[in-house]
Amino acid sequence: MDEGYRLISYRHNGRDVAGVLSDGLVYPAADLVGDIPEAGTVIGLLNAWDRAHPRIHAAVKNAKGGVPFSKVELLAPILYPGSLFCAGANYWDHLEEMAEIAKRTTGKELSMTKGAEPWFFMKTTAGSIIGDGAPARLPKFSQQVDWEGELGVVIGRSTRSISEAKAFDAVAGYVIINDLSARDLMKRDGTPFIYDWIGQKCFADAAPMGPWFTPAAYVRDPNNLAIKLWVNGVLKQDSNTGKMVHGIAEQVAYLSRHVTLQPGDVIATGSPAGVGMPRGEFLKIGDEVKIEIEGCGTLTNRMVADDQ
Repeated sequence: MDEGYRLISYRHNGRDVAGVLSDGLVYPAADLVGDIPEAGTVIGLLNAWDRAHPRIHAAVKNAKGGVPFSKVELLAPILYPGSLFCAGANYWDHLEEMAEIAKRTTGKELSMTKGAEPWFFMKTTAGSIIGDGAPARLPKFSQQVDWEGELGVVIGRSTRSISEAKAFDAVAGYVIINDLSARDLMKRDGTPFIYDWIGQKCFADAAPMGPWFTPAAYVRDPNNLAIKLWVNGVLKQDSNTGKMVHGIAEQVAYLSRHVTLQPGDVIATGSPAGVGMPRGEFLKIGDEVKIEIEGCGTLTNRMVADDQ
C-alpha cells in the first residue's frame, strides 16, 4: 500500500495552518492544492476532500522546499471538529474486564450480548482537544483520571442517513485519540440523572488527538489495526480494532440516522481492555501516556498540574 502523506496542523508565520507531511518534510497544504478555498486549514481541506486528496497525493511527490517535521510546532491535526462523538463500551475485551469488576463488587452479572445499536456521548472540542506532545492538565476536581486509547474516524463528506454498506464513503481518514476520563465524577448523587457526562468527560485537555490525520487511502484495514497504550513505558492496552462490538460502518450509519455528519467531525470508536479503573490505577502529575495505532502514528502526552 502506498504510504502517501499525512495532514497536520502547525504554527507557521504566527498562524495555525494545515501542513502536508511526506518523507519527514512538511509543506503548507495551500501551496499544493491550487484554488481550493480554505486550504489553509485541515477542516477546509476536508470540506473539499474529493478534490483536495487527489491533488495533494499527486503534488507531494514533486514538492520542493519542505521543512523538517522535527522543526515545526505541531498542533492537534483538526482545529477543531464541529462534533466529537465518542462510542461507549464498544470493545469485547473491555466489556469482559468491566463484567469482572461488576461481578466482584456487586455480585451481578453484566450482559455480554451485543446491543442493537451503538451508544454514544459527546465531548467538547476547542476546550478539550490538544495535540501530540502538548502537556495535558489534570483537573483539580478529580483524583481518578483514566486513560483510553481510541481510533478516531474523521468524516469527509456531509452525510445523512447513510447505509452501513456505503458508510466508508463518508470517511476521509483516521486519527489517534486519548479519551481521558474522570472516573470519580461518573455518577452524581442527589440527581435523577445519575451519570455526569460533562464532569467526567469534558474538562480541559480531556481529548489529546494526533499526531496527524492519516487519509483512509493509506490505512489497509481500519477494522483490523493493532492498538497499544503505555503509561510511563508500561504496556497497559494491547488490542485490535477488530474487537469492536459495533464496527466503524455501524457507528457511522447509526450517527447519520440521527444527525447530519459534517466534514471534520470525529468519531472516537471506543477503547479496549487495559484502562486503569479495573485495577484502581489512575494518572498522576508527571505520567507519560503513549498511544500507538497501526498506520496512524504515535500520540504522546505528559500529565501536568492545572494551575488555574
